[in-house]
Amino acid sequence: MQTTLNVQGMTCEHCESAVKGALENLQGVQSAEVHLDTGKVDVTYDDAAVSIAAMHEAIEDQGYDVVA
Repeated sequence: MQTTLNVQGMTCEHCESAVKGALENLQGVQSAEVHLDTGKVDVTYDDAAVSIAAMHEAIEDQGYDVVA
């Protein structure tokens, strides 16, 4: 499966690294591509192993907001 998350608060490479790392540490997430210029994160994942809610929580735990 693939989804795009809208993340607010990312401004630099550290932000990109934090969000990418948080997502890729979740079991079931195969890849995460962060686009700082648009605030979007493209995530490829196994929906049987990880939920969108878990992805939101992982990003929010890093101090960023996920918006609908």
